[in-house]
Amino acid sequence: MPKGSPELTEARRNEIMEACRELYRTMNFKDITLKEIGAVTSFTRTSIYNYFQSKEEIFLALFEKEYIDWTADLTEILESSDRMDMDELSKKIAQTLIKRELMLRLLSANLYDLEENSRMERLVDFKRAYKSSVEVMGKILEKYCPGLDESERRLTLVTALEFLHGAYPYAHATEKQAEAMAEAGIPKWNYTLYELIYEGLKRILR
Repeated sequence: MPKGSPELTEARRNEIMEACRELYRTMNFKDITLKEIGAVTSFTRTSIYNYFQSKEEIFLALFEKEYIDWTADLTEILESSDRMDMDELSKKIAQTLIKRELMLRLLSANLYDLEENSRMERLVDFKRAYKSSVEVMGKILEKYCPGLDESERRLTLVTALEFLHGAYPYAHATEKQAEAMAEAGIPKWNYTLYELIYEGLKRILR
């Protein structure tokens, strides 16, 4: 177990997590190792094990934080006004999500690996953060889409959450993916991440 106060332990965990976040901006998930993370922090690969048992647990902790922050943004929407049309609601939710590119990227590519290679207690912590976001989204639909009955609201929520799993790669194709699509004759998507999410949510909420 790491030595020091809970505050020091949390600060060290955050340093490791932020180093991982920065590496993920320019590297693929599979290429990031604990050795790479250690090289850009004050930790050796061995000392990282005092805080995380695998790189997947580090990413899962980042993922958990993304959901906690998204829940806070969704709560602001929920408390912002008594009424809102579907166009405005779609815009507001889309605005919260363009700040969560890490969350959307992990959703589209690495969720299975993160969950499969993390300890149960870490996975439960993540699922609790995810649950909070889902609950607030459900309350938003209940408040701003009063015409939906409970069954329709649940299906709308599930559809919106499923949609988010695929949004990131459509807006951020890799060079290799773009080249393959061009050779296959697939038209290039010229939409920003915000446009894709906004237009998708607007159609789902209708």
